[in-house]
Amino acid sequence: MTDTTLRGTALLDALESGVVRVAEPTASGDWIVNTWVKEAILDLFRTTSIVPKGLEGEPGLYRDKEPLDVRRFDEASNVRVVPGGSAVRRGAYLGEGVVCMPPMYVNLGAYVGAGTMIDSHALVGSCAQIGERVHISAAAQIGGVLEPSGARPVIVEDGAFIGGGAGLYEGVLIGHGAVVAGGVQLTASTPVYDLVHERELRASRSDPLHIPPNAVVLPGTRPVSSAWGRDHGLQQACALIVKYRDEKTDQATALEEALR
Repeated sequence: MTDTTLRGTALLDALESGVVRVAEPTASGDWIVNTWVKEAILDLFRTTSIVPKGLEGEPGLYRDKEPLDVRRFDEASNVRVVPGGSAVRRGAYLGEGVVCMPPMYVNLGAYVGAGTMIDSHALVGSCAQIGERVHISAAAQIGGVLEPSGARPVIVEDGAFIGGGAGLYEGVLIGHGAVVAGGVQLTASTPVYDLVHERELRASRSDPLHIPPNAVVLPGTRPVSSAWGRDHGLQQACALIVKYRDEKTDQATALEEALR
């Protein structure tokens, strides 16, 4: 949808329904950023007031921008939000069969595909794009971005597995089926060394960091470049692609169907 006149609650409704997205895949598998959507979200923040809000029977429980209530889900949505401190902000899309384990948070402009699991203490930041049947493990952080409006958000494609405490930031793209192990931190400046294909992956000004489909990424270190640092045995953080998914990996990262 390309109705660039959408504003206010009409924009939030379109985002929640999935008709409008901050970023979307093309037929060729690339991603495009709908800059006008991010600009409309920023305009909403600029033009609306902060007012007292509350849940049922608790007026004045918190304060936020006037249109940005906490989302509610009915039986027809087939979204399961387990009670205990979770919240999904207005303007976020959650597909059918998404499971939210408390406490977790999904922010404005985010898109979460069908069948995805968002585990406890996980964050899906503003405008992040999450595919179908992704597992976002406990305490994982999917960074959000609103400005600049043309910047690509963090994207996690279908079937990926994000381990506990992992962090994805600054427009990183995780290819379909990839596994990001617990504790891995990926930003625009993180070097990734592919041990399988013997290559180095880095982001550029025009192309954010892209983890290939089905890659298995572990935390690693590399020697610092200065002679003094080498003399002291100092290391810098990096990430390592140690293999690509196989049957053994699939068994290790299988989702618990009972949790759904």
